[in-house]
Amino acid sequence: MEKVFIFGHRRPDTDSVTAAITLSYLKNQLGMDTVPVVLSEINHETKFVLDYFGVKEPKYLNDVKAKVRDLKYSKGYFINDKTSAYQGFLEMTKAGIHKIPVVDDKQQLVGILSMKDIANDQLSDDLHHFKASYDNILEVLHGTSVNRFDDEIEGETLVASYKSTTFIETVKLDSSKILIMGDRHSIIEYAVSQGVKLIILTGISDIKPEHLEIAKQNKVNIIKTDYDTFKVTRILNLCKYASDILSVTDVLCIKDSEDVTEFVSIANKTKYSYYPVIDQKDQCLGIVRLSDAHDISRYKVILVDHNTYEQSAIGLDEAEIIEIVDHHNIGSVGTEMPINFRNMPVGSTNTVIYQMYQENLIPIPKSMAGLMLSGILSDTMVLKSPTTTDIDRKVVKDLCNITNLNYEEYGESMLKAGLSIAGKTIEEVLYTDFKTYPLGDHKMSIAQIFVGDVNEVLDQKSEYQKLLNQVSLENDYLFTILIVTDVIRNGSHMLFSDGAKNIIKEAFHLSDAELGVYIPDILSRKKQVVPKIIMQCDNI
Repeated sequence: MEKVFIFGHRRPDTDSVTAAITLSYLKNQLGMDTVPVVLSEINHETKFVLDYFGVKEPKYLNDVKAKVRDLKYSKGYFINDKTSAYQGFLEMTKAGIHKIPVVDDKQQLVGILSMKDIANDQLSDDLHHFKASYDNILEVLHGTSVNRFDDEIEGETLVASYKSTTFIETVKLDSSKILIMGDRHSIIEYAVSQGVKLIILTGISDIKPEHLEIAKQNKVNIIKTDYDTFKVTRILNLCKYASDILSVTDVLCIKDSEDVTEFVSIANKTKYSYYPVIDQKDQCLGIVRLSDAHDISRYKVILVDHNTYEQSAIGLDEAEIIEIVDHHNIGSVGTEMPINFRNMPVGSTNTVIYQMYQENLIPIPKSMAGLMLSGILSDTMVLKSPTTTDIDRKVVKDLCNITNLNYEEYGESMLKAGLSIAGKTIEEVLYTDFKTYPLGDHKMSIAQIFVGDVNEVLDQKSEYQKLLNQVSLENDYLFTILIVTDVIRNGSHMLFSDGAKNIIKEAFHLSDAELGVYIPDILSRKKQVVPKIIMQCDNI
């Protein structure tokens, strides 16, 4: 079963993170294999919540772009550099690929062996010098070990193909010679006496006990094979190390973490047939070809607390969205196939998820109830926000019965844990909860921060205005607004880029809109700020 990733928006708040966790638990109880993840660092409030209920922080997911590792390429397709060329040939034949990566004992790439390399070596003029392991010779010749003194065999190959007396009189043998022959006992006696490196006995040949004894004394390696002399001489070179005959050592490799789109771009430019795939430790994992890019195992994802590309994971358009659970307006996300899209006009995504538990008759553990309660209280400002519905209030009551918590006392502690901005840069404050909204052919951006001491922000309002102007200019926003919500006074101060002054003035019917102007009873960006701003822009 394929794993499904569940995540909230790119700037995770408590409702977003807890919704991913609680929905993942529900889905897993229903038989799916899901994992909750976050798209960036969680805030102090969310950390407080997870610590309070003893729940691990979700892992970080950078993006959902299809990676080379997600392709159905030839994984595990490589051979060791000490493997025989014959084994390389068999692997290529089995895979239907005319090249194979060659690696060392640490799985680091040495080069690429090709069918062409094997053919060239077989047709080479230098067929006499030979180097291979004893094991490779046994494997390729389907041989039997008679004497073994060396793990590696190197020398000049000779075939005892003519009269014994002529051979003994004219051919000088020593420890650098490898002799291929049948049961020509006088030549065998001569060879073992001279201490040749290796004797390969072919066909039904055997060795006399007295000759074997001399061979042992002189440390002569002996291998017996049922193959005849002709076949042995024809395939002996296939015993060579793969690394000794490969011709390509400077190879263009592809990281398994590379985006598929980038791999396709590289492949279209370089026009190679195959590319070794390596991991972050430069270990070879297999080989990929351009045509493999058409067979992608796409990320399967479920979105919570958002349904726009701008707020979601990088590369969402390359993923397979199988479900969305949200409580916001319908955004820009589209899918190729029909999906489950659960969207309700309530104050929190966790309110929707609670109802899904009820519908599926899944018992809610205390930890999951605590996370749901936290998500609802966070998004509704402890049920004080105008986004709060009667459904939210009922769900909070039910969850308090499970957790044995007083929601007001717990909610106050939770908010306080997340309110302080001490130690944060103004950029970090601005992007704590930063969202963009379409305005015709343009966009606006509106961020919100909840604080207990508004002076932590207002004392630097000129610096914030410079940043807001810079963000608007660099991203081509019509304007950028920062809502500084005072949870003590239940109102908000407005900081904004230059282009928003008159719009804020008219939208909230203010006599003037100085930087940092206070507007009472403004708590919800979604219900109280965004609609008024959009309406005012439409009137311009």
